[in-house]
Amino acid sequence: MEKSKSVSLVLSSGGARGLAHVGVIEELEKRGYHIAEIAGCSAGALVGGMYAAGKMEEFRDWICNLDRLDVFSLMDFTLSTRGFIKGEKVYNALKKVIEDCQIEDLSIPFYCNAVDYISGKEVVFRTGSLYAAIRASGSIPTVFQPARHLRYELIDGGVLNPIPLSLLQQAAENMVVVVGLNAGDSELVVPPKKDSKGKKFISMPAWVIEYRNKMRQYFPEQGKIEKPASLSSISLMTRSFDLLQDRFSALLIERHHVDVTVQVARNQAGILEFYRAEELIEIGREKAAMALDIWENGNR
Repeated sequence: MEKSKSVSLVLSSGGARGLAHVGVIEELEKRGYHIAEIAGCSAGALVGGMYAAGKMEEFRDWICNLDRLDVFSLMDFTLSTRGFIKGEKVYNALKKVIEDCQIEDLSIPFYCNAVDYISGKEVVFRTGSLYAAIRASGSIPTVFQPARHLRYELIDGGVLNPIPLSLLQQAAENMVVVVGLNAGDSELVVPPKKDSKGKKFISMPAWVIEYRNKMRQYFPEQGKIEKPASLSSISLMTRSFDLLQDRFSALLIERHHVDVTVQVARNQAGILEFYRAEELIEIGREKAAMALDIWENGNR
């Protein structure tokens, strides 16, 4: 296969925004590209692992049928200070749809990362249980409890390597495509109302809209004096970490040869808004189409 059609794909961390990765993969396939290897981190590990296992259709059907209540019910909340979600319930539910397998048996080479928070070292998964790797890579600090694996306690790979270009093994032979999910507001897009097939996304029920409008008649919003936004200490710390990670991500891309970069805004969706699956998949497809158009026009 010619290099321009063979892809080394890198999928970054980003919580529910990772569902945009599905749309990117669909657009690559639609245009005849062959994904030769995948390096994923956190949400990128989840989507990349499902695709490498040949189970993208099953995963898409499952995730797109979850509403707010379903997502909430899959969150096994805990009072632990190590993370307010245990993180086991959602994977147990997914295992009922897609069975676990060994990474070395996947049809497409797949790699993902996590971090041993005690030693501060990156742990790379190239073999072993796919779900164990995904669970470890997606252990977002303070949100999900660390994952126990062998002698390690692991957290989200995005802490050290949010865009794991370093994990690729065939980059010199392929076109390198990176999907970043933590871009600035300049990459923010208005959520589409229909998917690529013209199907409308699930909207708010008419009775809810009517009720909301009636309540506004009886309880109109009062004018307020705008005040500068004030961040709490936790919010300030989170914002600071985001800025550091954004800059680090940019440096990673600068350091490696990258042919196509697809960027999705950090504010496009919250970390746990998985009920917006269809919308986010379509955003990923649209962003990929834009980036690939530029690449293809420049390489004709």
